Amino acid sequence: MASRYRQKALDYHADPKPGKIGTRITKSCTTQHDLSLAYTPGVAEPCLEIAHDHAAAYDYTGKGNLVAVITNGTAVLGLGDIGAIASKPVMEGKAVLFKAFADIDVFDIEIDATRPRDFVETVKRIAPTFGGINLEDIGAPDCFDIERALVHELDIPVFHDDQHGTAIIIAASLLNALEIQRKKIEHARIVCLGAGAAGLASMHLLKALGAQDENLFVVDRNGLIHSGRNDLNVYKQEFALDTPARTLADVMKGADVFIGVSGPDLLPPALLASMAVRPIVFALSNPNPEILPELAARTRSDLIMGTGRSDYPNQVNNVLGFPYIFRGALDIQAKCINQSMQIAAVHALAELAREPVPGEVLNAYCLDRLAFGRDYIIPKPLDPRLIETVPPAVSKAAIESGAARKFDADMAHKKAV
Repeated sequence: MASRYRQKALDYHADPKPGKIGTRITKSCTTQHDLSLAYTPGVAEPCLEIAHDHAAAYDYTGKGNLVAVITNGTAVLGLGDIGAIASKPVMEGKAVLFKAFADIDVFDIEIDATRPRDFVETVKRIAPTFGGINLEDIGAPDCFDIERALVHELDIPVFHDDQHGTAIIIAASLLNALEIQRKKIEHARIVCLGAGAAGLASMHLLKALGAQDENLFVVDRNGLIHSGRNDLNVYKQEFALDTPARTLADVMKGADVFIGVSGPDLLPPALLASMAVRPIVFALSNPNPEILPELAARTRSDLIMGTGRSDYPNQVNNVLGFPYIFRGALDIQAKCINQSMQIAAVHALAELAREPVPGEVLNAYCLDRLAFGRDYIIPKPLDPRLIETVPPAVSKAAIESGAARKFDADMAHKKAV
């Protein structure tokens, strides 16, 4: 069975034409006059306009709807450090999602550079081509340094989806789960197993939403991140607690929330059993979660469970975020994707899950009924309302926070007020 699926996957990517993406012409090129406008001599006119005012590139080129999906292949899905060229099918897949869900054009770019500064310099030199940069599958802690440098040095949105995309979907899911479980984020004891890109970014965002420092327990492969450790990088040090607790077992006792962004089967039933009443478990290791939902349900009948998989309820899936966040940023020619825009996306996603679910969503998932509750805390990826809801909320937040170049108030407020 596995070998047949492998062959189907290879055939899908190879036939009838290798790869998953291409380019298309957006203007007529059927007459001599068309060609004279598309290239010489007509092309000189927009060139001169852009030379006079670089912002005119948004008016005369595809820059404003073009995102670069860029990686060095050092942390690819569950495959690890497989290198730049081996990551290309994944980057093409990301391009497909951008186009399918938000009609955003993408060039995938695989950079053969393992030193962060080399990577940053390469991206800086090609950045004028694009309206935004989506960093992807770059190992920690280099991903933090790379994103920070590019955000500082570029005037277009730079967004590391493995950090912030994951964090946004986790946060939206958690706000709804907490409400259903009758808990408040300000008082919730939250344990995060995994201190890479997704884990640390999620904790940052949860803090911005009200989680308290003393209630955030981050565990890596060496145990709890605490103030007595001397092996912490600067990014982990921010979450170091002064506590006698040392292990995952220590901090799981009485925990309200478990967020796993680590590896399979790392949450034993005994630790789940030690959590507080009405616990929330997001076991997001993919394809094999930290604990299987069936086992978790047998252990705790009062829990809310989420995974990264599509074959269980409450799929925490980045496709709910990045296409629509970039759509909202590109629509107002944003200079960045700041925390206000990220929080706006969180609330838009959380609120959408509380709305009645339309029939087309039920049909897409072969369901008779779906309503806000323990098995539905986050919208489904095929919900057509996402494109109507999340981008305007992000655009509105960009305008209000000063991140926008284009001030289309009517567009930004549509569906966002």
